Amino acid sequence: MINRNHICKACEGKGLLADDENWQYTCSVCGGDGIVAPGENTEPNGIFAVDETNRTLE
Repeated sequence: MINRNHICKACEGKGLLADDENWQYTCSVCGGDGIVAPGENTEPNGIFAVDETNRTLE
């Protein structure tokens, strides 16, 4: 069972985030798995590529 303290607070454990137009994309905090383990690095691996409306490009 998953410890509730380890659930990603950014995506609420879903692994997906949504922008204001409801476009969904992989959570950049947990990497899409919905869990942030103690001591896990939550920084992105690189710079995000974005379009002219500031949406992330995958």
